[in-house]
Amino acid sequence: MQSAAAVGILRPCGAATRHVGSNPSPRSCGVGQPRGLRLHSAVAPRAGFSVAATRRIGLVPASPEQEEQRQRGARDVAVAATAAAKAGEAGGEEGGGLAKTLQLGALFGLWYLFNIYFNIYNKQVLKVFPYPINITNVQFAVGTVIALFMWITGILKRPKISGAQLAAILPLAMVHTMGNLFTNMSLGKVAVSFTHTIKAMEPFFSVLLSTLFLGEMPTPFVVLSLLPIVGGVALASLTEASFNWAGFWSAMASNVTFQSRNVLSKKLMVKKEESLDNINLFSIITVMSFFLLAPVTLLTEGVKVTPTVLQSAGLNLKQIYTRSLLAAFCFHAYQQVSYMILARVSPVTHSVGNCVKRVVVIVTSVLFFRTPVSPINSLGTGIALAGVFLYSQLKRLKPKPKAA
Repeated sequence: MQSAAAVGILRPCGAATRHVGSNPSPRSCGVGQPRGLRLHSAVAPRAGFSVAATRRIGLVPASPEQEEQRQRGARDVAVAATAAAKAGEAGGEEGGGLAKTLQLGALFGLWYLFNIYFNIYNKQVLKVFPYPINITNVQFAVGTVIALFMWITGILKRPKISGAQLAAILPLAMVHTMGNLFTNMSLGKVAVSFTHTIKAMEPFFSVLLSTLFLGEMPTPFVVLSLLPIVGGVALASLTEASFNWAGFWSAMASNVTFQSRNVLSKKLMVKKEESLDNINLFSIITVMSFFLLAPVTLLTEGVKVTPTVLQSAGLNLKQIYTRSLLAAFCFHAYQQVSYMILARVSPVTHSVGNCVKRVVVIVTSVLFFRTPVSPINSLGTGIALAGVFLYSQLKRLKPKPKAA
């Protein structure tokens, strides 16, 4: 914006008085005005003022040509200022884009790392301590402590949730509880790699349940992508060294319950308030799952994680507690990081990342536990995972609406 002196509203008193042949008086340059400046009165031009000068200070209307020239100059200044601002923003976005990319890469790395350690520690505990209900409840208990700690300390904003919302979340918590319980039951019976190979069939149950309960008809290409998933899992199952029906059906039940959770979340459409983001929703589900599974634990297995029971079974107390707590922490951490990633990327990108994560977990567990894997088993696993990747890509292709 131009200053008042620049457009002729304020002029040096000395210059003005020399032009009209008078001397500045204290009244004309008195209190309330800048030293050496005099405010011209908005009256008709005095003697000694040219028409051009008075036109410049706005006392005589400018001609159309002069007005157009003035507006053009103002537009040029505005365009130059806008271009400079955009150039500065572009430089800032370039630096910010690199930082966001590095941050997202770090989150993906933590997601995979926490998942790997969860599966390794969890399997080590379940091999010597065959009580999956106790182990699952310990994981929910640790998740509950973490959630309460984050709310109390203010790390995570405490959600404001109504009774109606809790009632709507309860079915999600129930299927979440069963899904994790079935996963642990499978991990206790078969190899980690085989459990995750079976869990690659999640897209199949997602399509089936969405069609039955939501009326979402898949495209023919999506249906075709399910064939290598089902065929690959069947091929891997036929040649799996650790195969047993308890482990197989537990993993299948895990698929059904987890996909039921997704369908329920769409069906119920839980209305969330501003403070109830995905991480808060997951934390609430974890707390509810702990209270849901606690009585089931008492009625079925009983409390088996006490020092007396562990020592009587000849187990290393420190080792069991350390691995159980680490597995529980990694279980809660990798799911929270997963939600943080989902808030930054599209669902398709997240599903592709989840597919890659499953490959990483399978390969890592095979190497760590030295699981015997035949060539046919590897082929079946590879076909199933390739089908999952194809499915994730085809899901983003929406059918074109029919013309009226």
